[in-house]
Parts: sequence; structure tokens; C-alpha cells
Amino acid sequence: MSTLRGRVAGLPDWERCAVMGVVNVTPDSFSDGGDWFDTELAVKHGLDLVAQGADMVDVGGESTRPGAARVDEAEELRRVVPVVRELAAAGVTVSVDTMRASVAEQAVAAGARLVNDVSGGAADPAMVPAVAAHHVPFVVMHWRGQSIDMNNRAVYGDVVAEVVDELGRSMERAVSGGIDPDRIVIDPGLGFAKEAGHDLALVAQLARLRALGRPLLVAASRKRFLGRVLAGGEGAAPPPARERDAATAAVSAIVAREGAWAVRVHEVRASADAVRVARAVECAAAAGSSGTAVTAAGSEANGTTAKTTGTV
Repeated sequence: MSTLRGRVAGLPDWERCAVMGVVNVTPDSFSDGGDWFDTELAVKHGLDLVAQGADMVDVGGESTRPGAARVDEAEELRRVVPVVRELAAAGVTVSVDTMRASVAEQAVAAGARLVNDVSGGAADPAMVPAVAAHHVPFVVMHWRGQSIDMNNRAVYGDVVAEVVDELGRSMERAVSGGIDPDRIVIDPGLGFAKEAGHDLALVAQLARLRALGRPLLVAASRKRFLGRVLAGGEGAAPPPARERDAATAAVSAIVAREGAWAVRVHEVRASADAVRVARAVECAAAAGSSGTAVTAAGSEANGTTAKTTGTV
């Protein structure tokens, strides 16, 4: 089913939905701000995520929660680059979560193999040329502006159609700027300038996003729409972010079955299990009634068929 979810040049082909673990080297992220705000702790956490089943680790030094103010370049570099360097040296496939070209370039020099820009290259005009020059994969997320005022931009007629259209234009800018289309991943930007109903519509209609023809990264982990769902009745208080991991794993299973290339999560183990079960169901669907699906899915879930597509 890797043809369903697509391949990304320069990264392994995991033959199933991959799991991207999150390392926030920040004091103010919405979910785990301050937990890993130290190089040694952040590196240890990244290695722990890999041990729990993460296929890659996304390292970020700037919170993008709604209302967050930006940090300066020097501070972001101080937070991110040492963590990227140590994780990459340990053999981890590292992604850098940044909107700054300078941070992306130094992170790639330190060993990052993927640039995850929540602005899709819109926040820094130097980002697309920098990524193109380094020939690394690039995540283009749906973005309508900085975190400080994103909630004011959550206005849609048909959210799926508008996200597809706006993502398509962002992809075109990336390609016209020199990024190889085979290195582009798209992200619908759950929680970014979106209300709970918008996020649920995007999850429910993931196939319409796949029509863009590029692998999909889905980042639902612990987000507000899950809190709204779990709260139940109108006006009820949502559970804290850390109590949304089971709901996150449910979304991981759903989107994996719908063809997502990867899920980005804070708590890895449950989502790693979820995508493996989704893969087993895919294999069972392909095998029909032969009963051979579990063995095939098990070997793929353990990474025995992973291979690298392209070069970095």
C-alpha cells in the first residue's frame, strides 16, 4: 500500500504509515512546554521515542500554539541545532520543525533529513531556495498566518476545498522555487486557523487531500478538536492535552487506513501500535480470505522492508 500513501525521495519507504515523534525544545508549547527545554533531556527524549516505535523525530525550538509569540533566530538555533546533531549522530532520522531558512540550513548541516515548515515556506522568503539548494524533503503545511492571530482566520465555506486549493498553490510555489516535487510532503494543518469542525472534516475527507498527489503528514496529536470531542456536551471542559493520547491514537489508525504517509505525535507507543494494526488490516483486505495477512504485516511493521528512496 506504499503506492497509496506515496514515497518521499531521500527518506526510507516504511511500507506503512510512519510515526514522527515530537521533541519540543521549548518552554511554552501547548502540550509539553518546558519538559525537554535542555539539550541532554531533549536528546534522551528523542531516543526514547525511537525506542517506543518512532520512525523519525521532529525537533522544534519555537512554539506554534495559537497566540504564541515568535522567538528570535539566535535562541531558536541554540535550542535546536545541538539536539539535531546528537540525534542524527545516533542514527535517528531527524526532521527540523522551523519557519526560518537559517535554522533549516544549520539543522540540515547538523544531520536533519527533512524540513518541516508550518508556514509552507511563506514565513521566510529564503526558505524555499534554501531547501532546494540542500535537496532535502520539505513539508508544506496549510497556513494562513502567524500563531498570534490564527484564530481570526478560521473562516471557510468548504474547508476541504479551500485547504486543497491553498495547499496546491503552496506546492506550486515550492516547485517553482526549485524543490523537487518528489521531495514534497503536504500537511492539512489541523488546528492552524481551524475550528474543531474544520479539523474533523479534513480527517473525514482525507482522500480529497490525497488528490494533490503528494504524501500526507497528519499532525492531530493532543489538539483542541480532540479535546472538544472528548468533552462531550456543549460548554463542557475538555480534558488536558496530555489526556488526549488515546484519542490521538484513534486518529492515527483512521488516517493510516486512509493512506496518510506519516502521523506526527507526542506519545509514540500507542500511535505506533495503531498504524501497525491499520497496516495489518490493509494486508488482510489485500489478501482476502487467505489468512496470510498477519505475517506480511508483521514483517513490515518491524521495519524489515524499509528502504531508502532517492538520495539526500
